[in-house]
Amino acid sequence: MRIPDLKTFAVPAALAAVLAASACGTTEQGESSGGTESDPVSVTDFLGRTVELDAPAEKVVALEWAEIEIVSSLGVTPVGVADLAGYNTWVGAVEPLDESVADVGTRSEPSIDAIAGLGADLVVMETDDEALIASIEEFVPVLVTEGSNETDNVGRMKSDLDMIATLLGKTDEADALWAGFETKVADTKAAIEAAGTGSVPYLFADGWIEGDAVAIRPFGAGSLVGSLGTAVGLTNAWTGETDGAWGLGGTDVEGMAQYTDTEMKFINNNADGTNIFTDGVAGNAIWENLTFVKNGEVYELPAGTWTFGGPKSSEAILDYFAEVYAS
Repeated sequence: MRIPDLKTFAVPAALAAVLAASACGTTEQGESSGGTESDPVSVTDFLGRTVELDAPAEKVVALEWAEIEIVSSLGVTPVGVADLAGYNTWVGAVEPLDESVADVGTRSEPSIDAIAGLGADLVVMETDDEALIASIEEFVPVLVTEGSNETDNVGRMKSDLDMIATLLGKTDEADALWAGFETKVADTKAAIEAAGTGSVPYLFADGWIEGDAVAIRPFGAGSLVGSLGTAVGLTNAWTGETDGAWGLGGTDVEGMAQYTDTEMKFINNNADGTNIFTDGVAGNAIWENLTFVKNGEVYELPAGTWTFGGPKSSEAILDYFAEVYAS
């Protein structure tokens, strides 16, 4: 499920419930089996397909950034990825890749020839790439993950991680990665509680210039960012409609007038350096009259932190929540 382009336009369960469910293992989607490093491994992927390998995959191609991050954070450097330059811009600060990784084309149109030429053991993709499965499976097995679930993005992330880890023979590494994420959630929540600032809501957004206007995309409570905020006891200020998959809303500077007198913290992603929430809104009377703007409560997420990623990206987002609320 590819994150919508910036020009395209249900609150999660409490963390304890999410983690309890995750601790029980994968459900019907994501059921897995595997043994030693040389034993066969298999999972049931998000599409309900059984993916079987004679041995854990060592040479992996990943076609979406979250899956690239997960594969790498499990200790396996992908042999090929889609849109390497974009990954380096939006994700690379959290989980960098070395120069050995080949670029196999764009996320929407990867090169089948390039993938086949890498001699991979496994290709990992999300549901938006489904049309490519038959062509790729002529050369290499394919695993399909979910990528996002507005109802439970933390549980979904755990399921995607477990599927990938099983086929890579990296279940111990996945357990350690998830334990680190759980610890980060607990530590962040404790830091915010100790600071006594958690009652102030936040609004997280990115945006783009559309003609002479600034389009703003808020992250709702069901987005991965929103799920992380809820997990550490924060309140998401965006209560408008979302897209049903990624937890993303849509508005503009005029729409932000609803927050004119609202005390809150505004966090934005500016990894591509377009400066939407500085240069793009400069001189706009509505923007400059917003209480959080006048109070200097506008924050920029560190570049290279992917808001739709895996546990490593999620930990970086939690670190920034702690910086904004508890430093």
